[in-house]
Amino acid sequence: MNILSTVPTNSSSRELTEKIIESLETAHQQESNTIRVKHSPKYLTSQWYTGYGEITHGDDYRSFEISATFTLKGEVKVVDGVFSFSNRILADLYQSRGRCVAIVDQTVNELYGESLQAYFKHHSIPLETLALRAWEADKTTDTVYEILKFLGKDGSDVSRNEPVLVVGGGVLSDVAGLACALQHRRTPYVMVGTTVVSAIDAGPSPRTCVNGQLFKNSMGAYHPPVLTLVDRSFFRTLSKGHIRNGMAEAIKMGVTDDINLFELLEQYGPQLVETHFGTINCDEELGKIADEIIYKALYSYMKHEGTNMFETYQDRPHAYGHTWSPRYEPSAKLMHGHAVTIGMTFGATLSHKLGWLSAEDRDRIINLCRSLGLSVYHPILEDFDLMMEGQKNMRRKRGDGGLWAPLPKGTIGACDYAQDVSIELLKEAVAEHKAVCSKFPDGGAGQEMYLKDLGLE
Repeated sequence: MNILSTVPTNSSSRELTEKIIESLETAHQQESNTIRVKHSPKYLTSQWYTGYGEITHGDDYRSFEISATFTLKGEVKVVDGVFSFSNRILADLYQSRGRCVAIVDQTVNELYGESLQAYFKHHSIPLETLALRAWEADKTTDTVYEILKFLGKDGSDVSRNEPVLVVGGGVLSDVAGLACALQHRRTPYVMVGTTVVSAIDAGPSPRTCVNGQLFKNSMGAYHPPVLTLVDRSFFRTLSKGHIRNGMAEAIKMGVTDDINLFELLEQYGPQLVETHFGTINCDEELGKIADEIIYKALYSYMKHEGTNMFETYQDRPHAYGHTWSPRYEPSAKLMHGHAVTIGMTFGATLSHKLGWLSAEDRDRIINLCRSLGLSVYHPILEDFDLMMEGQKNMRRKRGDGGLWAPLPKGTIGACDYAQDVSIELLKEAVAEHKAVCSKFPDGGAGQEMYLKDLGLE
C-alpha cells in the first residue's frame, strides 16, 4: 500500500503526520483482523466520559470478539466556602446550563438551605431542589426510586449531560449516586460532602449502593461523581459522634498506605475531634493541619479506589476493616466508623498472629482508635457463624479468588492481603484480640457507637 498517496498534498505538517499514523493503523488493523473504532469528539454524550472499542473477526468470518475501553475524568478539590458568592466553582459549572438540579440531605437543607439558595440566586441560576431524609435506615431502593422520580420526566427531567448537584453525607452520596447511575443509565453528578465520611470516603467513591438484608452495601453500581468538593466548614455543625465516626476512614488509609498520615492522626486526631476539624475555637495552624489530613486521606484513598474504578483487582488497601464488618455492622446496629475500627484493630491482631506485624504496631493502631473514642472490640466478633458467613459473602463479592483481606504488614503504612482465614485461625485471633482489649476498663467499647436512627444509644 502507498501510504502517502492517501494524504492530501496541501495538508499541514501536523495534519500530515496524523494522516500517516491513521493510515498505518488502518493497514495494521486490516492485517490483524482488528478494527479500532474511534468516534469524533463532536458526538460526545458528556464531556466527562470518553472511550473507544475494538472488534476482531475470526478467520472463518463466523465469529468475532469485542472489547471496549471507558474513560472517566473526575476531579477532587479541597475548598473553602463552597457557597460563598466569591467562590465561582459551582456558578461556572451551572451558568452555561441555565439551571441547577440539586438533591440535598434534609438536615443539611435546614442548616444550609438558605446559603445554597442565596448562592444560586446571586449568580442568577435557577435552582430545583429535592430535600430528603438520608439516615442509614433510608439506604434502600425506595429512596432511590424517590430520587429517580425527581430526576425523571415527572420531575426535573435532567439531561444525560447535566450534572446533578448532591449535597449531604455518606448515605446520600450512596443513594443519590446510584440514582444518577440509573437515570439515563449514566447521568453525571457533583458531590459536596457535608460529613467527614462523605468528604474523604463515600463522596468521591465510585461505589454507589443501598443495603441488602443484613449485608451492608450489597446492591449498587460503579458511578463516581465527576467533581467532588470538600469544604470542612460543614463539619462545624456535626456532632462529635459523627466527627469521630468519619475519622475511621482516614485511619484505614494511614495504616495501609501513608505512615505520615497515621502520625498526623496520632498527634492531632483528638484535637480535630474536639474542634470539629478546626472549625470551632481553633487557630489558623490547626486549620491548615486539618486540610492537610483531609487531602492526604483523599489522595491515598483515591489513588487506589479511583484508579481501580470497577474493582477489577482486589489489592485494595481501602478495604481494610471492611472484610467482616459488612455482615456484623447491621446485626450489631453499629455506626459505620465504629464497625470499621473494630474490623481494623481485629485485623491488626490477626496480622500480628500471622507474623506480619509487631505487637508494638498493633498497639499503636488500637491506641489511635481509642484516643478518638472509636470502638476496638465488640462481642459480635465471637459469633463465628456470623463471621464465617461474612467471609463467605465477601469471598463471593471479591470474585471467589480468595478473601483478600487487607492487613497491615511489615510496618504501619504498608499492607498485604490474606487470601483465606480458616475458622481455627479466626477463633484464635478473636480470642487473642479479646484478651488484648479486656485490659481496657470498657473492654474496647467506643463512645456513641450505636446508630441512633435505629433507636439505639
